[in-house]
Order: sequence, then structure tokens, then C-alpha cells
Amino acid sequence: MSTGHTSPNPAKSRIATSMGKARIFSEALPFIKAYRGKTVVVKYGGSAMVDEALRSTFADDVAMLHYVGIDPVIVHGGGPHISRAMGQQGIEPQWIDGLRVTDADTIRVVQATLAGEINPDIVRLVNAHGSVATGVSGLDGNLFVARPRDERLGFVGDIAKVDPGIIESLQGQGYVPVVAPLARGEDGRTYNLNADTAAGALAAALGAAKLIYLTDVEGLYRDLGDEDSLISRIDLAGLRELVASGSVSAGMLPKLASCVEALEAGVAQAHILDGRVQHALLLEIFTPEGIGTMVTKGAS
Repeated sequence: MSTGHTSPNPAKSRIATSMGKARIFSEALPFIKAYRGKTVVVKYGGSAMVDEALRSTFADDVAMLHYVGIDPVIVHGGGPHISRAMGQQGIEPQWIDGLRVTDADTIRVVQATLAGEINPDIVRLVNAHGSVATGVSGLDGNLFVARPRDERLGFVGDIAKVDPGIIESLQGQGYVPVVAPLARGEDGRTYNLNADTAAGALAAALGAAKLIYLTDVEGLYRDLGDEDSLISRIDLAGLRELVASGSVSAGMLPKLASCVEALEAGVAQAHILDGRVQHALLLEIFTPEGIGTMVTKGAS
């Protein structure tokens, strides 16, 4: 007697899986349309920069953005790499208020590490995953001009001027710029920049649609240590209140200060994402839910 059921068809499960994938692309389409032709500046650092699996998915994300017509610009840090290189040169790192003291010997190591080691490695990685990346430093084309932050810190700079011409030229030629945070000083010397600050200043100068920070935390928390207090969305007024409350970690402050300055200069949105999550960039840009914390200029 027939039960009315036929034998399972292996093709049906494959069709269901394919339909699920098609739905994902369908949901992404409005976001692709919204950001096509616009610039997204990404501060690349933390675990996403050292874990091989995360490095690979980051490069995939950059390639995806590039191929759908979004213009990513990568600004990278390199603190751990610099400290390791200093150790190899017999230079003992020194810190003042959480900032690296950068004397003449140290700035040579910083420049060699950022522009000569880390930057070309990221370019190679991104190119291997299908994009066409090229490396520059803030010294190229006077992209960043800096003045000394504090004489005690030596060659650590505050950004005095940004000339994004070289980045815009590379974008016009179809390249993904990868930027090392170095600057020409007003005195003609080389200065090291905070990469978070450099990313924010560059996003402002380019009129970027988004400024994204890849970090090793899920996002901003209203109460440090309370994982249930993760903030999904906050405006500038709320962000200023949060910073004033003293509940933000010292390591997050440069990012938040850069978010404020970038949004005040016209950047539409800033995002603090967990770079330990594979495909964090795609999840933020191409899904309605997003991940991490989004900062907007006003409440909406």
C-alpha cells in the first residue's frame, strides 16, 4: 500500500540550499545599489590582521566590495609588528600616556615596518584574493602632513593637513589603496600617526560614505564588562555623553574621537566592528541587521 510519499530526492536539498544563497544576494542588492560608486574607509587591525583565516576572509570581503562597485580604502596599523622589529634591533619600547616614544632610531624602524613590511604584505594578500590593490604611505603625494604632538614623544604627529589627491587618483584607475599611517612633518621629517586617527581624517577628506574600524571587541558597551550592554546604534550626542561618562576604555578613545571628527566633517556613518567575526565587512554593509556599533550624526 502506498503511503503517498516518494523516495527522498538529493537534488531537493541542494535546491533549498541554493535558494537560501539566492535570498542572501537578493537582500544585499539594495545595499549594493546604495553604496555603489561610494568610498568606504576601513581601519584594518587587531586579530583580523594576524589570524590567517581572518586575513583571508578580510581579503575576500575587500574583493567583493571592489567587484560590486564600492570603493574600499584600507588604512592599517602595526603596533605589535613594530614592537617586535624594535626588539630585533635592540631598541627597548618606551611609552608615555599609552603612546610610543618615537626617537630617531625608532622612527626608522616604524617606517621600515609599516611601509616596507606590513603594507606590501596586505597588498599581496588583497591582490591574491582578486582585487587590484596598491600600497601608499602618508608620505606619498603629501597625503598626510603632521606637526609634533608632544616633544616628549619625539616623532609622533598630529595631522595638520590631508591631501587625498593620490588616493582619488588611484581609485579613478580602479585600484584599492592600502595606506600606511606615516606623515611628512611641517619640518620636513617623517612622523608616525595613530592609525585610527589617520583613517578618520582620510575618510573625512574623501567624503566617505562609511568609516569602519575592525577591532577585537563586539562594539561599544554602555557599561564596560557587561556584555549585555552592547550598543547597536548611537548618534553623536549620545557618543559624546558616553565618552564623558568615563565608561569607555582608553584604547577605544582614539577611535571614538576620530568617529566624531569624521561625522562632523560629513562622513555619513561610522562603524565599530568585531574583526574576529569572519566576513564582518560584508555582514555590516550588505545585511539589514548589521553587526557591531553604528554611529550616526543625528538620531534616526
